Order: sequence, then C-alpha cells, then structure tokens
Amino acid sequence: MMKHAIRKEVLEIIRDGRFRWGGALVLGLLLLSLVAGWAHRAEVSRAHSAAQEMSWSHWLEQGEKNPHSAAHYGIYVFKPVSSLTLVDQGVDPYLGVSTWLEAHYQNPFAHRPVQDTPALARFADLTAATTLQLLLPLLIVLLAFQSFTGERERGTLRQVLSLGVPAGRLALGKVTGVCVALGLLLVPAALLGALALFTAGPGGGAVADPGVRFILLAGAYLAYFLIFSVLAVGISAVASSSRAALAILLVFWIGNGLLAPRLASDVARSQVELPSAQEFQQAIQEDLTEGFGPHPSRDERRAMLQDSVLQAHGVESLEELPFNFAGFSLQSGEEFANLVFDRRFGELAARIEAQSQLHRWIGLGAPHLAIRSLSMALAGTDAAHHERFSSAAEEHRRLIQRVLNEDIMENGVYGETYVAGLDLWSDVPEFEYQGPPVAWAMAGQGAAWGALGLWLILGALLAGRGAVSLRRRT
Repeated sequence: MMKHAIRKEVLEIIRDGRFRWGGALVLGLLLLSLVAGWAHRAEVSRAHSAAQEMSWSHWLEQGEKNPHSAAHYGIYVFKPVSSLTLVDQGVDPYLGVSTWLEAHYQNPFAHRPVQDTPALARFADLTAATTLQLLLPLLIVLLAFQSFTGERERGTLRQVLSLGVPAGRLALGKVTGVCVALGLLLVPAALLGALALFTAGPGGGAVADPGVRFILLAGAYLAYFLIFSVLAVGISAVASSSRAALAILLVFWIGNGLLAPRLASDVARSQVELPSAQEFQQAIQEDLTEGFGPHPSRDERRAMLQDSVLQAHGVESLEELPFNFAGFSLQSGEEFANLVFDRRFGELAARIEAQSQLHRWIGLGAPHLAIRSLSMALAGTDAAHHERFSSAAEEHRRLIQRVLNEDIMENGVYGETYVAGLDLWSDVPEFEYQGPPVAWAMAGQGAAWGALGLWLILGALLAGRGAVSLRRRT
C-alpha cells in the first residue's frame, strides 16, 4: 500500500507542469552555480598561489640589508581557497584574502573581493548555497502545498481514506513522494558537485577531510529539504484550502529565508557590539604606548629593560654586553606587542564568535540560519576558519621577527649599522598552512544541528497531527 501511495505521488508531481518547469529552472541554476563556483575557485586559487610565490621570491631576493629593515619589508601571505567554496563562499569575500607580515604590528586582512563588486551586483551573485537554501525550498512549497488540500477539493481524498489507508501512512507516502521527485534534481547536482570537488584538488590545505565535509554537507541539506517537505505536507493537511496552505507556506518561506537573516544580524549586533576599525586601531596604539594592566608605558618599559639587562650581566654600558642590545630590545618590544595583539584581537575574535553562536541559537526559530551556519562551517568559509588561518599567519610573523632579531643580537655590534647577507632570508621558513579537520569545524555547530533536528520533529508532528484530523474533516 505504501509503495502505491509513493508511486502515485511521484507520478502526479512529475506530470505537474510546475515540477517540469520549476524543476528544470532550479536544476539549471544549481548546475550553473556549481560550474561557476568551480571556475571561480580555480581562478582565485591560481591567483593566490602565484601571488604567494611572488611574495616569497621577493623576500629571498631582497639583497643585503639590515635585518630590521627586512622585517619592515615583510612578506604577504594569501589565504588558501577551500575546494568546497564551489558550494558556499561564506564570509570569505567580506573578510579579505591576504595579510602583510611585518615588524611591530599584526595587520588586519586586506583585499576584500566584495569591495570590488558594485552594490547591486552583490544581490545577483549566484552560488549553489543560495540556490539550495532559498530556491529549492520554494520549489518544494510549490510542489507540496496541494498534497492534501488539492485532493480534498477534487473529492478524491474521501475515496482514498474510505479504502482503509491510514492517514498517517498516507502523509508519509506524500512526503516520500516529494523527496523522491526532488532526488531527480538533486542526484545529478550531487554527482556534479562530487566530480567538481574531486577535480578541484586539495585546496592548498585550506581544509582537511574535504570528502567527509562534502558528505556531511549533503546530509545537512537533505535534512533541510526534508523539513520543508514535512512542513508543506503538514500545512496542506491542516489548512482549509489550497490557497490558505500556499499563503501560509509562502509567509514561512519569506520569514525563514529573507527576514530571519536580517533580524538575526540586527539582534547579534545589538547584543554583542563590535568596535569600529578606528576604535580598534586606537585601542591597540594606546596599549602599545601607555601600557595596560601591570605593564607600564613604552618609555618606562625601555628604561626598565636597559637597567635590568645591565644589572643581570654586571656591566656599566650596553657596549659591554656579550650580545647586541639593539636586537634584544627589538625582540622585547615584539614580545610586549604580542601581548597587546593577543589581548585585542582575542577580544575581537571572542565577540565575533559570540555573534555567530547567537546566530546559531536564533536558528532554532528559522532553519535557514542553521543550514547557513552548517554550510559555511563545512565548506571552511565561516569566520572560525578565517580566524584560524589568521592565527597561523600571526604565528609565522612572530617567527620571522624572532629569527631576524636574534641574528641582530648574535652578529651585530651595538651602535653600528649591521648588514646581513643573503643567507639570512632563507633561514626564515616559508609559510605553510594546514586547515582543520571536520571534527574541529563541527565543534561549535551543536546548536545548528539541534535546530535542524527540532524543525524535523516539529514538521513530523504537524504532518502527523494533520493526517489524524483528516478523517474527521472528510
């Protein structure tokens, strides 16, 4: 009996002109977005790799100079592009793609692609994530809103129920039928996505476990589509007419996909405020100059450092020290600056994570927020992945400064200009980055997974309750 109910539902959907035209449009957009995402990812990855190689080559070939001048010359590092950006670009276009590793300062990321995009063009960006999160649920709504109301209005529902078909089993058959019909669209897209992922390569170490991430990503989206399927069938079971069911589902679709993200962003900003760029930079400069907590001002720190070093080595002047005090002083300044950067950038990262976590909890009221968070996390394009790369780049910056300052300490003479040879630049290791495993990416996504599970339960309860009430109303 279940097999016949599913077969009937699938045939009705396939014969429906809305499925043929709407499905063809959504499938075409999905395939086009995957191909465009693959091409965009390949182009950006090549550009980043070429720029990284050029920056490293310039570093090695900069010629003889004072190591501290080389420290200010610096190196650019470029964020590797995840192979899963072909599905979801996440926040990468908004956070920048490169940073400059120089002495004394942790620079913010620069070269944000969104800055080069006209404002109106941003709303026309076609990505697989946009298609999957907004357009496919709309197609589900258009296909399933008449699941029960259409049969009731045609008078066929009473006949089906009179045959002794359990209403709950009939509802399950309708949900399964919708899912089978959607599979005709999603299976080709999933195969193309897997092929694109395979041909995209490892992604320069942007993320680990890309295959596992893709499987989990597919599972998360399937759960999202199932939510809309059971909700659509459930609403169709309890609504008084097809028109009412369509109106309710369209209101939910608009609120879930269009209004909820804006509302969540406004709530997150109001609850967890972020400093402006000017305020952030000013706070760092004040800490560096005036000190913070138990750390005194810059002038006091310099005097205390000089006195403590002279006393520790039992000498009267800096020239008598067994090392170049200039290099020691530079490294001491770097270590204090690192404390400032850890403090200020750590506070900023904590606030951003608090906003993201608030988004995920608000996702309990809108499944679109949950799937968006999971999609970016699994694709490696959320703020957490960006922060992890930023931390790795900062660790390399500190390594560069330590190597150069120690060379000044060991080979320079206090009060004289020291010029290092070409061999010193190759003593600095080339920057390498290995992205996090999928377990790391999922560590903070419990609320998002919980939201999808909650909505699945609510949809199933609605569909079941609506099916039970059908016999009383027919």
